[in-house]
Amino acid sequence: MTHQVHIIGGGLAGSEAAWQLACRGFKVRLSEMRGSGEMTPAHQTDGLAELVCSNSFRSDDDTKNAVGLLHHEMRRLDSIIMQAGEAARVPAGSAMAVDRDVFSAGVQRALDEHPNVTVVRERIDALPISGPTLVATGPLTASALAQNIAKATGEDSLAFFDAIAPIIHRDSIDMEVAWFQSRWNKGDGKDYINCPMNREQYATFVQGLIDGEKTEFREWEADTPYFEGCMPIEVMAERGPETLRFGPMKPVGLDNPRDTTPDFPQGRWPYAVVQLRQDNKLGTLWNMVGFQTKLKHRAQIELFRTIPGLENAEFARLGGLHRNTFINSPMVLDRELRLRGAEHIRFGGQITGCEGYVESSAVGLLAGLIIASELESKPWSPPPRTTAMGALLAHITGDAEAESYQPMNVNFGLFPPLHDVKKKVRKEAYTDRAKAHFGEWLASMKSATT
Repeated sequence: MTHQVHIIGGGLAGSEAAWQLACRGFKVRLSEMRGSGEMTPAHQTDGLAELVCSNSFRSDDDTKNAVGLLHHEMRRLDSIIMQAGEAARVPAGSAMAVDRDVFSAGVQRALDEHPNVTVVRERIDALPISGPTLVATGPLTASALAQNIAKATGEDSLAFFDAIAPIIHRDSIDMEVAWFQSRWNKGDGKDYINCPMNREQYATFVQGLIDGEKTEFREWEADTPYFEGCMPIEVMAERGPETLRFGPMKPVGLDNPRDTTPDFPQGRWPYAVVQLRQDNKLGTLWNMVGFQTKLKHRAQIELFRTIPGLENAEFARLGGLHRNTFINSPMVLDRELRLRGAEHIRFGGQITGCEGYVESSAVGLLAGLIIASELESKPWSPPPRTTAMGALLAHITGDAEAESYQPMNVNFGLFPPLHDVKKKVRKEAYTDRAKAHFGEWLASMKSATT
């Protein structure tokens, strides 16, 4: 099959872009190095759209949450990531979490079966010199290509560090100590497993995080920063003894049924808590929420088994640390994600500096739509900045400060502000406005194609 668009990278963004283009009748070559004998430090399989870190797409609430609103908009554009995510869904309260193997298999099957997509297992070491190209190689871009991109963009560095949380076998968790409950009893009540800690246990644990043996950086990695939204648990602990109790180990809204009193018959809040979230549809694997770490493997096992309820924990995967590659998009990309000076090349997904599975997929989706418009010789009209997709695209392509650009999750701070709206209903007002404007934009898009 002679392709019209070359997509480099078969992760979330590349897969989504390929789907959007293929469904509009364009021939796509999707190059993915995994499966060609190559592998990244963090991937486990050669499956398309493999989820490396968490299995969560975060909040699915489209009435007052920015990422939930992004879910809503992507669904309206027939996102393959949202379709496969729904089919692979596992319980997670108000969040959307998936069985990562079922999810990846669903995306790969859809693309393998589409007549307009050819998946080629190959490593690309340099940016193509001609032809419509989308680079969606994500946070684990191979070294040779990363160097070539750095040269093309005039940047010295493209990387920061991302960390991975451990996964535990469900049958090794002591449910005589731990209990099922979602915070504030959201969801069906059994979406999270909670392991309680008293004050002394918490203090000892925090000190263990600080003292534990950690992965050492190579000399050339030493100045690479962390992404704030994926901070290793031990780095957070170093910020102060109470940091974790107001972060991933916060106990509020969780009633420990093993600790009841006449005044608290349902149970009292523990001093701190470690939460685990279901990681696969069978419910046999659970990941430690917020426990991404750079502790060495032996240190992880020894320390995490001091957590009440995890004394005999068996780990399906231990935590890890990997580099995350991204470009200074506000400086090097135009408003249509084109590389300045090489307009046949576009970038999509996490390499643009968006952070998160859903955000990466959304930017890949937008890239697919933009390329389709170009191939159809139609002017591109971006989603309004009052929408989640429009706000994210605008931030990446120029609204952010290039000098201090860092990866960003979608949030209402990226949206044009609302005036004369009370704070308690502001989130609902943002989503109401976004849905109305997105609907108008979508209608205009469909009108332009008929």
